[in-house]
Amino acid sequence: MAAIISDIEIARAATKKPIFEIGAKLGIPSEQLVPYGHDKAKISAEFIAAQEGKKDGKLILVTAINPTPAGEGKTTTTVGLGDGLNRIGKKAIVCIREASLGPCFGVKGGAAGGGYAQVVPMEDINLHFTGDFHAITSAHNLLAAMIDNHIYWGNEENIDLRRVTWRRVMDMNDRALRSMVSSLGGVSNGFPRQNGFDITVASEVMAILCLATDLRDLERRLGDIIIGYRFDKTPVYARDLKADGAMAVLLKDAMQPNLVQTLENNPAFVHGGPFANIAHGCNSVIATKTALKLGEYVVTEAGFGADLGAEKFFDIKCRKAGLKPNAAVIVATVRALKMNGGVKKDDLGAENVQALVRGCSNLGRHIANVRRFGVPVVVAINHFTSDTDAEIAAVKDFVARHGAEAILCRHWAEGSEGIEDLAYKVVELAESGQAKFEPLYGDDLPLLEKIEIVASKIYYAGEVTADKAVRDQLAAWEEQGYGKLPVCMAKTQYSFSTDPNLRGAPEGHIVSVREVRLSAGAGFVVVITGEIMTMPGLPKSPSAERIYLNDQGYIEGLF
Repeated sequence: MAAIISDIEIARAATKKPIFEIGAKLGIPSEQLVPYGHDKAKISAEFIAAQEGKKDGKLILVTAINPTPAGEGKTTTTVGLGDGLNRIGKKAIVCIREASLGPCFGVKGGAAGGGYAQVVPMEDINLHFTGDFHAITSAHNLLAAMIDNHIYWGNEENIDLRRVTWRRVMDMNDRALRSMVSSLGGVSNGFPRQNGFDITVASEVMAILCLATDLRDLERRLGDIIIGYRFDKTPVYARDLKADGAMAVLLKDAMQPNLVQTLENNPAFVHGGPFANIAHGCNSVIATKTALKLGEYVVTEAGFGADLGAEKFFDIKCRKAGLKPNAAVIVATVRALKMNGGVKKDDLGAENVQALVRGCSNLGRHIANVRRFGVPVVVAINHFTSDTDAEIAAVKDFVARHGAEAILCRHWAEGSEGIEDLAYKVVELAESGQAKFEPLYGDDLPLLEKIEIVASKIYYAGEVTADKAVRDQLAAWEEQGYGKLPVCMAKTQYSFSTDPNLRGAPEGHIVSVREVRLSAGAGFVVVITGEIMTMPGLPKSPSAERIYLNDQGYIEGLF
């Protein structure tokens, strides 16, 4: 048996084309690309603005079952499908998110796909890339610094230190920074107050960059950020501190989508990167809408399982940007379904059709949920060598009983050739006119009712609990004019419930709302449930322990 080549070895051996050639495929003149080396570039705001009024292509969402340690391969399938569509003669563009350094050095790995379905340069995309995340971190922390500076120099806005809601961020997993006291050390260091850090991908600035339509919209949204409250409980905005202009300056280049290529030299936009378990989990609106003007098909992903990423893609991104998805792909693996059926990770290599069928309940729930939004769906079985014919047949039979089709995909090992069948099916669905997209809830419902609708209809929860302080806060925001905003649920990605160990398709569980945060600039209310953390920690043995430079100066250990 031939040795399995790692993702990074495959990426390193890729024959890349100059980025100007990739741009030319899309009709982007070289002068409208800002190159970052030979293999990546930003697309100019001038070119993007000139595409207004052109006809949109078809929008395809790739989502997945709830993630497990067995792996699902959602990004890999997104990239593979983009290549597959190009292979069958369609002009397709992949739109995915940028990678956070936290998971790269923690446990999850990168965000550039895998096997022979990757975007390259893989090392750059998974590390500093074009500096977008650093710009977001800097803009966010500039506002934090200006808050404390304003208070130090007399607090003209009468900010209540007890009600400052703007935390700091960094793009790394570091549990020690979740809760802390800042400004210690005497009079010259300011006024001590409780503070803390979130990971950069959870920043409202990240969400704003991903939802803004242009630089003017970006600056307006930055000004709308609420940093805290005065002693009379009125909100203090970033524009009150005159921070919005400087923040927009720091984000000027980061707003431009990044163009790279797949291993098969097809175009890919990699831009933005909010987590779907604690933010809205989609790549930028500006990248998606630009791609729709340039391609016949745009394949994009939403983070984690469909209960998180797909729900937020539909209820936040599509609602805010006026997008109408034409079809959805739900990625599943035999291994992950067996794990949902109770099989331990070490035993996944053995055939177990009975456990697989039990675990398929998770897949069935996701199929029903995506259809609830009026979007036709197909299931992609991301193939592993340990899969047996009986197990694959069981998944196909289960999906057929749910009125959909499951297609075996071998893109990890074979690239676009291994995913042709899925590409043809996606075209069939997208061209069928079946899509009748509608968000899950209307704008005019009370915020708590929106939370309850997501919990009951998507999570199948029996009850939502929230203490009086949370309910009063939601009511206050409604009185202030924020009641029409959608809700962004922060929940564990591993389960439909708030218990990460409750796999499969649980029903009747309780969703406990611990905290709510108003992201007025981004345009949604974050609802923090269960034990979810907005600053992750590192595992006992983080990936960082196995990442190093070899004797030739190449990076080893990245997934």
